Amino acid sequence: MTVIRDLDKDKMVVAEGSYTVASAVKACKPNVISAYPITPQTHIVEDLSQFMADGEIPNCEYINVESEFSALSALVGSSAAGARCYSATTSQGLELMHEVLFNVSGMRLPVVMTIVNRAVSAPINIWNDHQDSISQRDTGWIQLYAEDTQEISDMTAQAFKIAEDKDILLPAMTCMDGFILSHVHEPVELLESDLVDEYLPSYEPEYVLDPKNPMSFGAFADPESYTEFRYLQQQSMDNAVKKIEDAATEFYDIFGRYYGGLIDEYETEDAEIIIMAMGSVIGTIKDAIDKLRDKGEKVGLLKIRSFRPFPVEAIRKAVKDAKVVVPIDKNISLGLNEGALCTETKACLYNTSINMPVVGFMIGHGGRDIRISTIESIVEQAKKVADSGIEVESQYADLKEEML
Repeated sequence: MTVIRDLDKDKMVVAEGSYTVASAVKACKPNVISAYPITPQTHIVEDLSQFMADGEIPNCEYINVESEFSALSALVGSSAAGARCYSATTSQGLELMHEVLFNVSGMRLPVVMTIVNRAVSAPINIWNDHQDSISQRDTGWIQLYAEDTQEISDMTAQAFKIAEDKDILLPAMTCMDGFILSHVHEPVELLESDLVDEYLPSYEPEYVLDPKNPMSFGAFADPESYTEFRYLQQQSMDNAVKKIEDAATEFYDIFGRYYGGLIDEYETEDAEIIIMAMGSVIGTIKDAIDKLRDKGEKVGLLKIRSFRPFPVEAIRKAVKDAKVVVPIDKNISLGLNEGALCTETKACLYNTSINMPVVGFMIGHGGRDIRISTIESIVEQAKKVADSGIEVESQYADLKEEML
């Protein structure tokens, strides 16, 4: 199924990206929201606090805390007690949560958290890249990346459905690019509460902290049992591959909108060069591809919606007939000198019958503009790799040599 956006123009409003997220969270009827504002996430929790003040989120506790560490820690207890839980953060705030991220996943608590992607310090930078969430890729959280504000709104409901499934029970991050999406005003169709009720059942956890039925969460595990806990987490990630697809299809059945499940493809049918990317840069890449296609260039796009779990089989199927694959990363794995999407793609294709070069490009760090001309330049370099068949090291697409 290709992307379908059956939007009702009579229901559409012009809203800020952060407001669309807050409105989606409201429609999902959380029981506990924890909040510690940090740029550019602040407007989400501000809007949620206004909804609370206006009595628009019944049966919900809104907790103001003293740090991001506390914001997530408060949800550990709340979720273990049976509450549907939500928070939002970004950048240094997400890094401060690092220890607790492992706890939430290890205790199998289906918390949903919006990550408004922003570069990490130092030097201090408040603009967008993906270093913050990518740095947390091994904490056991599902990670979904949105292209635009309509998708991040709809992705919120899907994240709760995925995380709370009894075969999954893992926390989920829904990632949106800071400022580019969080502060932009676009026409959107906000989630309607009655349709969300049809799509997302009330949360009824099987295991809860209850004095009448005592049990332990996050108990001590010695070497004889620890490995099995990690194995079970991985099993749930494996189960999530199908659940993410199912959640997207079920969402389409009720709302009439579909963005792909794990991935989405654009002009890949005959593509010799396939660009891979995540987040808001997708729109720029599509525009560049349209321009290149007009010139006869066989270029396509593979949009990655789910970075965790990583969609190995879907990627293999999508790129098998290309001549070169070009992952574009808004992050860097320091010490390896390439982005995480590039590394994961190489691992995905390694030791398979799919034999083609993979050339990665790192762009947009700290919010640097990504222009159509940048994508065109990347394609020109990728063509040389395709013609030679020789894989080259990852490159910075927009490095300013005069500053070095």
